[in-house]
Amino acid sequence: MTLAATLSFAALTATVLFALLVNPVQAQEMAPLAPVEEGAPTAAVAPPVNPALRIDPTKNFVLRYDIRAGALARPAYFGSDEYIAAPDFALHFDYARLRGLGEYGSTNGGPPRAVGIRGSLRFISARTSEDYEELEGLKDIDSALELGMGLVYRQKHFEAFGDARYGVIGHNGWAGELGVDAIAFPTDRWELRVGPRMSFGNTQFAETYFGVTDSEAQASGLSAFDAEGGLLGAGIEATARYRFNDLWGLEAGLRADRLLNSAADSPITEMGTPDQFRFRLGITRELVLQF
Repeated sequence: MTLAATLSFAALTATVLFALLVNPVQAQEMAPLAPVEEGAPTAAVAPPVNPALRIDPTKNFVLRYDIRAGALARPAYFGSDEYIAAPDFALHFDYARLRGLGEYGSTNGGPPRAVGIRGSLRFISARTSEDYEELEGLKDIDSALELGMGLVYRQKHFEAFGDARYGVIGHNGWAGELGVDAIAFPTDRWELRVGPRMSFGNTQFAETYFGVTDSEAQASGLSAFDAEGGLLGAGIEATARYRFNDLWGLEAGLRADRLLNSAADSPITEMGTPDQFRFRLGITRELVLQF
């Protein structure tokens, strides 16, 4: 599938998902305002909080977060020049409170301004020669699930983060990422981000996805290659989010990476390209969990 066709399919999938998930927004009738006597003082009225997002101060545990679901266009595997469409899912939180331990973020719905801990998860699809004939002779790699933690520092117009993950399924290596974002809010509905990214992996991770053993070299015709861990890629990511209302939004993201060092030198990448692009489009939903 070409990159253009894959991007079109991803956009169409996300549009259909939006049509299925979002009900038409109905306008609420506004009661007529009572007349105000001339010279009477007026008080500023704060915008009402959506009941679904209202935080109860009596609860022991509160977590406000949002879910993103949509479609993603990405390389078929690390180093591939073929693109496929895949589902996209993400979850992140902007406020957390546990009675007795403190809180992270702001209850007024604004961005958190603090150092925080976050979870990190990545799913990597299987790589098989049955699906990609250019990989014939290489061992198939099962789907992988990486779980880990990260640190994030957030101000209104700036965010820096670092994540580390371990392969609990599919591979047993370590992988991670560092990133920095500049953040802008052109209006109260738009949020724009852009910043650099750096991707890392240890030797076991690099060997899994970029190495070629002697037996694989004989079977595939590729040169044997011992991949080493370290910095495996660098690039830039830009995202844009539009909020339809307090609960629903639409988010798009574009990321461009260049594979480096062992990831770029691998015979697997030489069959494809070190330039890797990703485009995603998804619906977002704000939620609050409290008890």
